[in-house]
Amino acid sequence: MSAKDVFHEVVKTALQKDGWQITHDPLTMSVGGVNLSIDLAAQKLIAAEREGQKIAVEVKSFLERSSAISEFHTALGQFINYRGALRRRQPERVLYLAVPLTTYKTFFQLDFPKEMIAENQVKMLTALASVMRYNKLKYKYL
Repeated sequence: MSAKDVFHEVVKTALQKDGWQITHDPLTMSVGGVNLSIDLAAQKLIAAEREGQKIAVEVKSFLERSSAISEFHTALGQFINYRGALRRRQPERVLYLAVPLTTYKTFFQLDFPKEMIAENQVKMLTALASVMRYNKLKYKYL
């Protein structure tokens, strides 16, 4: 299993342990003549539901590209597009961007990423896990 797939499973398992029911993996929709499956390089959109609340989580591992800023451009662009699509098709669902805790504590604390996250009102979720042991799952909403 690739590291990206593992991080996807980490986020999914953490949500389930917190009482969320995974309803779509991935969440697909058609908006304005465009089909969105949000499944690029094993980074999937997870849709979950808990106590009447509905969320969608775009999982980004920040592992594949040599440049974090390049990965950030992709993640932010996708987030904005997916949020727009959800507003049109499933307005009750809130979108989150999930990134590894180590990436959040380093890259996402730099001024530019921090400002862009705030300016674009990106809701974030982080996850920390040992790749080898799923019993060390932890996540939080930011």
